[in-house]
Amino acid sequence: MNTKSRSLWKAYGYAWVTLGFFLISLVGHWLFGWFAYVSEQQAHAQPVQFSEFLVEISRDTFENWQSEFLQLLWQVGGLAILLYVGSPQSKEGDDRMEAKIEEILRRVDPQNAESIIKTLDEDYAGRGTDARHAHL
Repeated sequence: MNTKSRSLWKAYGYAWVTLGFFLISLVGHWLFGWFAYVSEQQAHAQPVQFSEFLVEISRDTFENWQSEFLQLLWQVGGLAILLYVGSPQSKEGDDRMEAKIEEILRRVDPQNAESIIKTLDEDYAGRGTDARHAHL
């Protein structure tokens, strides 16, 4: 019953796709920002300077991140992290269900139940929030 044999790509597939979208959008933002900057500089007969563009595009990027990305990051990422670490709010209904399943397993296979439960707890980090699971 080995549940840890997943590849890094499969285990974090959603994160890899999200990172890809992020990088594509960031490169696109900077690339089209460069075209707009060059066009604006030429329209005003000003020299095109990368250092000036870097300041401008960085300001725009951080402005967007502050208003949208960080808000979304906290709402989605923060919630995912809290669910992963097992905050009590994320586990409210799980302890009761887990206790019922463990009891069924103990009645169906009394000889092997405890070793199976121990293996499952090790494989899935066994983070019970119930007081009865505090010793695990």
